[in-house]
Amino acid sequence: MSITPYRSVLANQAARRALVLGILLRIPIFGTGVLLMLHVVEHLDRSWAEAGLVSAVATLAIAVSGPWRGRLLDRHGLRKVVAPSIVITGSCWAVAPFVGYWPLLFLAGLAGLFVVPIFSIARQSVIAAVPLNERRTALSVDGVGVELAYMSGPAVAVWAGHQFGTAITLFALQMLGVVGGIVLWLLDPSLREEGSATADAAAQIPRSEWFRPAFVGLCLAAAASTLVLVGSEVAVVAGLRQWGESGSLGLVFAGWGVGSILGGLYYGAMSRGLSPYFLLAGLALVTAPMALADSALTVAGLAVLAGVFCAPTITASVEAVSRVVPAAARGEAMGWHGSCMTAGSALAAPLVGMVIDGHGHQSAIVLVCVLGLVVALAGAAAAALVRSRRSQLIPAH
Repeated sequence: MSITPYRSVLANQAARRALVLGILLRIPIFGTGVLLMLHVVEHLDRSWAEAGLVSAVATLAIAVSGPWRGRLLDRHGLRKVVAPSIVITGSCWAVAPFVGYWPLLFLAGLAGLFVVPIFSIARQSVIAAVPLNERRTALSVDGVGVELAYMSGPAVAVWAGHQFGTAITLFALQMLGVVGGIVLWLLDPSLREEGSATADAAAQIPRSEWFRPAFVGLCLAAAASTLVLVGSEVAVVAGLRQWGESGSLGLVFAGWGVGSILGGLYYGAMSRGLSPYFLLAGLALVTAPMALADSALTVAGLAVLAGVFCAPTITASVEAVSRVVPAAARGEAMGWHGSCMTAGSALAAPLVGMVIDGHGHQSAIVLVCVLGLVVALAGAAAAALVRSRRSQLIPAH
C-alpha cells in the first residue's frame, strides 16, 4: 500500500484542518449517547427503558435535522447555520444535565434538532479542499477519523462520568462541542469546490433534479450498512453476556475499530474505487461468520475481518453521493445520507432485540447480514439497469 496519496492530502492545509475539526467535533456526539443513558439511570435513578427513550428522542431529532440543516447550508452558508446551533445547543446543554427527567427529554430533543451538522460540513469541506483525484483518499481519512472518534468518545465519556459524575461530565462534553462550533464558525471552511455553483444557485436547483433512484439507492445502502454494523454489535453484546464474558467487550470493539481503520486506509490508497453495493455485500458476507463464534476471543478475531469493510463501505457511499448530486445541493444530500445511516442504526437495535429474545443472537447476526446482502444485490442490479438504459439512449456514431 502506497502512502503517497495520503502525503498529498495531509499536506493540504485546508483538508488537514477540516479533518482535525471533524474528529474533534464528532467526539462529543459519539460520547454523549452512552453518557446520556448512564446519566438517566445513575443520576436520575430511572429505568433503562426511560434512558432509551431519551436516547431515541435525541437520535430521531438529529436524523430529522440532517436534510433540513443541510439545505440551509446550501442556501445560506456555514456561518448562518452554525451560529444558531451554537446558541441553542449551548443553552440547552448548559441546563439539561442539572434538571429532571422530562425537562431533559425536551432539551435533548431540541438540542438534537439544532445540532451542528458536523457530518455534512466535515465531508463537504474535505471534498471542497482536494482535487477530484484525491477525493476518495481524503474521504477515507475522514472515515478513519470517524472511527477514532467512535472508539474514543464513549470510552472517555464513561470514564469521566464515573470519575466526576455524569452531570458535570455531560455539561463539560457539550461545552467542548460548543467551543468546537465557535472555532468552526471562525474558520468558516469552504463547502464547495472553487468555481462551483454559488449559494444563490442552490435555491434554484429543484430537488427533482438529483433526488432520483441513483441517490435513493445510495441512501438505502447507507442505511443497510449501519443496520448490519449496529445490529451485529448489539447481537455480539448479547452473545458475550450469554457466555459470561461481558468484560471482553472492549477487546471485541477494539478489533472492529482496528479492522475498520486498516480497511479504510487501504481503500483510500487504491487507484480506483469500488461500488458501494459491492462493499456492502462484502460487509454482510464477512460479518455473517460471527454467528458461528462461541467465545469472546473468536468474536474479536472475526471482528477484525468484519471491520475491514466498515470504513470503505461508508466512504464509497459518500463518494458516490458527491458524484450524483450537484455541488450546490450537496449539503442537503449529505444530510439525507447521514439521516439514513442514523435510521439504519436506530432500526437495528429493536429489530435485533426482538430476534435475540425469540431465536438467539446468532440468528440476529444472520438476519441483518441477509438484509444487507439483499439491499446490496438489489442496488447493484438497479444501477446496472440504469447504466444499460443510458447506453441505449446514446446514439451510435
